[in-house]
Amino acid sequence: MDLAAGFPSTDRDDWRALALAVLRKSGVESATPEEALSSPTYDGITVAPLYDAADLPAAEPFERRARAGTGWDVRQRHDIPDPEAVLADLTGGVTSLWLVVGDGAIPVAALPRVLKDVYLDLAPIALEAGPRTREAAEALFAMAAARAVQGGGPVLSGNLGASAAGPGAVGPEVTAELAARCAADFPALRAVTVDATPYHDAGGSDAEELGCSIALAVADLRALDHLGTARAFGQLEFRYAATDDQFATIAKLRAARKLWARVADVCGVESPQRQHAVTSSAMMTARDPWVNMLRTTLACFAAGVGGADAVTVQPFDAALRPPDAFSRRIARNTQLLLLEEAGVGRVADPAGGSWAVERRTADLAERAWAWFQEIEAAGGVEAAGELISARIAATRERRAADIAHRRLPITGVSEFAHLDEKPLRASPSAQETPAAEEGAFAQGMPAVQEVRAGQEGSAAHHAVGPPGGSPPVGKAGLPAIRYAREFEALRDLADAQPVRPKVFLATIGPVAAHTARAAFAANLFHAGGLATETAGPGTDPEQIATAFAVSGATVACLCSSDKLYGQHAEAVAAALRRAGAHRVWLAGKERYDGVDACLFAGCDALDVLRTTFRDLEVTA
Repeated sequence: MDLAAGFPSTDRDDWRALALAVLRKSGVESATPEEALSSPTYDGITVAPLYDAADLPAAEPFERRARAGTGWDVRQRHDIPDPEAVLADLTGGVTSLWLVVGDGAIPVAALPRVLKDVYLDLAPIALEAGPRTREAAEALFAMAAARAVQGGGPVLSGNLGASAAGPGAVGPEVTAELAARCAADFPALRAVTVDATPYHDAGGSDAEELGCSIALAVADLRALDHLGTARAFGQLEFRYAATDDQFATIAKLRAARKLWARVADVCGVESPQRQHAVTSSAMMTARDPWVNMLRTTLACFAAGVGGADAVTVQPFDAALRPPDAFSRRIARNTQLLLLEEAGVGRVADPAGGSWAVERRTADLAERAWAWFQEIEAAGGVEAAGELISARIAATRERRAADIAHRRLPITGVSEFAHLDEKPLRASPSAQETPAAEEGAFAQGMPAVQEVRAGQEGSAAHHAVGPPGGSPPVGKAGLPAIRYAREFEALRDLADAQPVRPKVFLATIGPVAAHTARAAFAANLFHAGGLATETAGPGTDPEQIATAFAVSGATVACLCSSDKLYGQHAEAVAAALRRAGAHRVWLAGKERYDGVDACLFAGCDALDVLRTTFRDLEVTA
């Protein structure tokens, strides 16, 4: 059956003609639609508006993950010694535990208590213990031996979290020792975690994260050379960040398998990459944290579609406070809904064959491999520390500029900020039941201790530090950033004032003429926590100036159409100056006497807000 019978055949040239006509009607002048509608990633990959079969690269080994029908491992992170929380997660659908062990987290001595009622032969354990890795591993080995069934050996699965190089490394000697122990006594347990998330959290691009991960893994393979190639490969698990850019995440995980397959091929083995995807710490916000539920849902979906073997969804309040029973429940149910109700795990590589995803996968793998080769040429991941830091810093600065200009919007923070947002409150205890937490949520979260929106919690996946100032230092000396941090610092500053600072919107003309630009200006000022008050319809400069004086504001922004600006902008600006305006903005791009500067789509919103704070004499 020809499903297209009766429809005229079309090709890319037909699409170009139609798209170009629409663009020109919209006032966009461009030689080709591709030129107007394409966008580059931070890796220099062009994301095109249209793909066809010509963009489809050849499929390669392990690019697709063959796990149809099995889903993925639902892995929850714990860094507080709370046995009840651990059991609540396991009974609520979590299938493995990620335990952070060491100073400021779960003490090594507390591991037997935390895992007292956990069946170690059923629930895989992934450790993150840094310099305490050997001690934590020995504690886990001792528990497994004590619980071994008579006549059978101890059963453990998961990962010990060792690494020979890079962030959180314990060194090649300890890594080799633990890998040998796993290979000999615990065949279902891996020793090494190749953790690439610190490079993402420092602001790196997808290709930079991938290239660094392969360089780390190669360093681990060298440390495990005594095991033999095949057994060494079997000791590694990779950890990547999953973001709310779903197609980028899908392509990243697929590209990671392609890269690792290339390393395995060179080494003469066949060993698919095992992946643990973690929802991004950098994308999480302290302001309007409920939106994080949407971000982590998209990231989890992308991780599942991309083929991750294990997924961790961070609680929506991770940037604010230690997670409680409610936020942990939402985190695990996000995965369970996608697995059980949406059936995301039932299909092997559901994005496979998509011209756009296949092309992006191939392009990303190519750039990541080139970056890996550059690291190796510099002497490996340890010797190339300065090179890696400089490269990631350059990407971080480009991303920061995009965020400041709102080319990379953050919903609830840089766009559509909610000034009347009620801060989350800390629950009385981490053991509070999900039902009690749901009741608190329905009633606006009344509880005993207020957590200021913008204040950072100690339980975030990586240290994210307070908003404003220099970003905190994460693993291996790399900074740990959050994209929303600079806007949230201004929100905190505005909230700290006795009266919320205000900007007056001098609306000129009828409502239809000024509404669009007034809404744009209000949205921008709200992103910094500044209130806005409008003049209402009218064109009389003195009437507008009187409303400005009554408002008590000292900064004003003209809002109207270009036509009415030409007729009234200068007179209104002059009247506002006489009424005491320290600065007069204009929503638009035209310049007029009496107007200090303009607001427009793509302007530096952070600079506008900081300038306004200075004009309003708002200081910390």
